[in-house]
Amino acid sequence: MKRSARVAYSFLFFLAIVISWIMRDFARPLIEKIPWIMRAATGFEPSDKWFGQQAVYRISMGNFLFFGCMSAALLGVKYKGERRGQLLQHGNWVIKLVVWIAFNALPFLFPNGLVQAYGWAARFGSGLFLIIQMIILLDFTQSWNDAWVAHGEQDERWLYGLLGLTVTCFAGVLAISGVLFYFFKPAGAGSCSLNVFLITASLLLCIGFSGLSLLPMARNGSLFPSSTTALYIMYLCYSALQSEPRDYECNGLGHRLNAASGSTLVIGMLVTLLSVVYSALRAGSNTSLFMLDDEDDASDDGAMGTPLIDAEAVAGAYNTLAESSSAPGQVSASREGTAAAAAADRSAIEDYAPISYNYAFFHLIFALASMYIAMLMTGWGAVEQERDRLDVGWTSVWVKTGAEWVTGLLYSWTLIAPAMFPDRDFGF
Repeated sequence: MKRSARVAYSFLFFLAIVISWIMRDFARPLIEKIPWIMRAATGFEPSDKWFGQQAVYRISMGNFLFFGCMSAALLGVKYKGERRGQLLQHGNWVIKLVVWIAFNALPFLFPNGLVQAYGWAARFGSGLFLIIQMIILLDFTQSWNDAWVAHGEQDERWLYGLLGLTVTCFAGVLAISGVLFYFFKPAGAGSCSLNVFLITASLLLCIGFSGLSLLPMARNGSLFPSSTTALYIMYLCYSALQSEPRDYECNGLGHRLNAASGSTLVIGMLVTLLSVVYSALRAGSNTSLFMLDDEDDASDDGAMGTPLIDAEAVAGAYNTLAESSSAPGQVSASREGTAAAAAADRSAIEDYAPISYNYAFFHLIFALASMYIAMLMTGWGAVEQERDRLDVGWTSVWVKTGAEWVTGLLYSWTLIAPAMFPDRDFGF
């Protein structure tokens, strides 16, 4: 039950992605029948891209409102026995499905100005979602490194495995950079100075923080987190360059994607869904990473530190009292009473056990991810978004480039911050 709720919400989000995907390309027949939306097209002939954008924004807005309302309704839930958690997070799925459908339909009744305002707000919400993903990535790689180093104290094969992964990641960085120079500085396409600058700057960024991680001041520095972060940064560089318009002469890869564009779209959406689901699970169950609560929250595997009451000890105490009774009838009756009391006590303990992840923050991640899907589907609202490709346009290029540099600088900060502020506790 602990994970089934999260899986169900992930499935609802997946349905929203599929619906957005379909409406992005085939929304014209529906939108043309809605007069208050068509008023926005007065004075010009709307294109299929305009109809798709209108539909995607509204579906994204509906999911944002649904998950946002769930987040607000579950704010402050701390214990498993609280009614809000049982009824809203884990129960009443038929009602929630109906409400989710209603939320998806409701924005089609909203005025155009409100939807356009949401489109602008989605740009900022999407940026926040990307930053959260970066923080999760950095925390994950550091935790992985610490775990394998700890195992290596008992068995050095773990350290050899860590070394092998580090070398593989750095080799991947060099391989990706070679591929990028090949595809995005094609022969006969001129200097392509912008693409050369972006690729070279990404490599220099990777070299910079990898070297920084080896300095004595980087107390938590290690090459493995540096290598995985460098690999992610080069992926972001690739993702930014492949978002360049297909007719741009320096986008050699775009010229080769005629037959592969459909499969590229499918893979991109699946990767996005997996990253969103992982982000929600990771962020929701690790509230200390985002400093939402001063208390240590429970992990997903049910570990909750020191329990408030030991259920087994309570049950054992009741059994001891029962066995100490003198009369056989009294022993039998007391045992029955003990079993009932122990069961009730276990139920009470379970009700007051801390929740294993933050329900409100879980839904907040999905609300921000709904904004991100709108931007992904429409090329961050750019008019040059191509119908048969996902996340194309100069806006996408610069957003991803910015995300790449924020990732590199954020990782560099985690290396130097402990030395600069030795009295503070950093969660990386």
